[in-house]
Amino acid sequence: MYCVCERHLEKAMDEFVDVYEQPPDLYLLEKVSFTDWLAPQHCDFCDQPPKYLVV
Repeated sequence: MYCVCERHLEKAMDEFVDVYEQPPDLYLLEKVSFTDWLAPQHCDFCDQPPKYLVV
């Protein structure tokens, strides 16, 4: 699972495919919520706020 900014979306998707050998599901963080999980404040690859959840 990756939480990434728009700039790093392709990198996260490529890494996901490399690890899991299948395409990820992609969600806009502003459109999803979970009861036991809060989105991180920063992209997994930089200090920008994340926009996408790649799972």
